Amino acid sequence: MSHGLKRPMLIRVFDCCILVREERGHNLCVSNKFQARVLILDSSAPRSPKTWVMLRPAVLGLLLACVVSLSRSAVILENGMPILWAQTASEVSELPSQNGIVSPDPWNFLNRQSFYRLLIAVTDPYLGSMGTGPTDGPLWGLPLQLGWMLTSGRLVDPTGTTTCGLQTGDPMCISTQSWWGCVNYFTSTFPFLSAAQQGFFGPDIQVQLQVPEGVEDFCTTYSDCLTRYPDAMSKWDVFFQAVKTYAESTLPENEKKDSLLGMYWQAQMASTYASAACNARQSHYSSEEVSFANNWLNSAEYVSAAHFQASLEKSAMFMTPLPSRILKEGDKAPNIADLSQEENHSLSIFTWMRNIDRFLGGSLLRLWKRAMCSVTSREKGKDLLEQLLLNKSFATSTFLSIITGMTTSC
Repeated sequence: MSHGLKRPMLIRVFDCCILVREERGHNLCVSNKFQARVLILDSSAPRSPKTWVMLRPAVLGLLLACVVSLSRSAVILENGMPILWAQTASEVSELPSQNGIVSPDPWNFLNRQSFYRLLIAVTDPYLGSMGTGPTDGPLWGLPLQLGWMLTSGRLVDPTGTTTCGLQTGDPMCISTQSWWGCVNYFTSTFPFLSAAQQGFFGPDIQVQLQVPEGVEDFCTTYSDCLTRYPDAMSKWDVFFQAVKTYAESTLPENEKKDSLLGMYWQAQMASTYASAACNARQSHYSSEEVSFANNWLNSAEYVSAAHFQASLEKSAMFMTPLPSRILKEGDKAPNIADLSQEENHSLSIFTWMRNIDRFLGGSLLRLWKRAMCSVTSREKGKDLLEQLLLNKSFATSTFLSIITGMTTSC
């Protein structure tokens, strides 16, 4: 397995066989034994994350294909971390820059995923109220969500006019025509630009996001986004300011955590509402995919009201049952043959929640929000959502009766 490599450095571990090849001067070698399939990189090659960012798309696509091939369910974790986490930037200085201005490309998956890694790194020291673990912070759900979009094919050009996102093109490309990629733009670039403005990445850091030629409907700087979407950007500013001030607060830890989570979800939902600018892109998808997309947005209202702590562990539990491919015409849960029971169940529950809320004229969501009136009730709400989405034997009628009872205690 040496193939002339000196002091090989372990980079990734995959349970699949990929070929031995040489790529841009980096000797890549993969074992084909199931018990020890590893990718090693010549120790004489550069080791910074920029090495990975600059690798040709074919290599990253090969790595991604290996990960996805391991499961028919949604793939959101790789060695216990978000997809391709080790290939993202760990310092702002590792992102592209021009004339002293940080200029990342948010339409490149690794750049966009780097936003989340950097945000988690700079906020984690202030978020002791979330828990003692390194993955307890509320931002971990975001890179898992983006990873799911990547591995399920939702960042690919849905029009089919380009190879953006395809293995035959650039698998790290996020299509500007993707509704999912567009919505995620608002929940990735907004917090990154706000955190930079609040000084989390150091003093005088300026960020100017790259934009593909001919694309004009996305803001690219803090001031530009603040002008176009003042509600969302101001809510992210409030959250990041509170992250620092609450670290010194004398409030009880549970109250501090709940308050921070409330501000986080206000910012997150404001970004989601701003992403209505992406709605025209839904025309590229099947009616089943559009229905799921809208149900997915609707479910965020429930999660937000409960002040869900989107730690790595909790987020992974809720995202693993999401559909592992784009839905097509004729897909009807819970009887989609090539999706797992868990995926079929989650799709059925999303549909049920949306349909009941419509039938009741929005009363279900209003009832839920009214029930989430205290720290204690929100903790109960999180447990209730977990049962509803993950426990196939949990009756939907039980869900309704419990939240109806909870509102009487508010």
